[in-house]
Amino acid sequence: MAQYRTIRTAGAAGARSAQIDEGLRAHMNKVYGTMSVGMLLTFAVAWAVGTSPELLAVFRDPATLRPNILGWIVMFAPLGMAFAFGAAINRLSAAGAQLFFYAFAAVMGLSLSWIFVAFTGMSIAQVFLVTAISFAGLSLWGYTTKKDISGWGSFLIMGVIGILVASIVNIFLGSPAIQFAISILGVLIFAGLTAYDTQNIKNTYIEHAAHGDSEWLGKAAIMGALNLYLDFINMFMFLLQLFGNRE
Repeated sequence: MAQYRTIRTAGAAGARSAQIDEGLRAHMNKVYGTMSVGMLLTFAVAWAVGTSPELLAVFRDPATLRPNILGWIVMFAPLGMAFAFGAAINRLSAAGAQLFFYAFAAVMGLSLSWIFVAFTGMSIAQVFLVTAISFAGLSLWGYTTKKDISGWGSFLIMGVIGILVASIVNIFLGSPAIQFAISILGVLIFAGLTAYDTQNIKNTYIEHAAHGDSEWLGKAAIMGALNLYLDFINMFMFLLQLFGNRE
């Protein structure tokens, strides 16, 4: 009888494990799918504005590419929206969170539109391909590794704050040397964050899957998509600063 109970318990545990594995795959597919739609929206908006001198002139001087007042607002709007999203996620429905994310992606496209004037189309495409391959490898490693990299989080967030402050300061200094250092550190930091965020998304799902809260899991997938989206965009921009060919 005891042996029967042992077999039954092992079978139930195996069924729960298989259910979690299947749910995790669906969860990660939703994360990557939402992120991919956001990326397409960002680059579609950036291309549409960046290749239209009339639209770009609304945000920047066509000759110098210096932002006007509206350009400055658009430049810092994604940062404000990211903080607002994190603060409001618990009050939003899953559908509302997804809509907010796509609005964020569109605004990010406005803020990045200048790259289609500053850099050649070929170099943008090449850097995007390099970023996509690097991102895929780093995210796959973060998903499959048995090593616990949760300890990277505080160090990497401190690094993000550091390069954010340095970038704001360098807007006024305009130092190529500082920009080069920021770009190198930015690539390394967001490469680390790609692996860290992927593992964190996976672990968070496993920890909460047993609760069966589909609404929470839906919002968690969108928050995970936002984190990976930001990792990709920032890594792309820093690589573009390093290797992009300017017009």
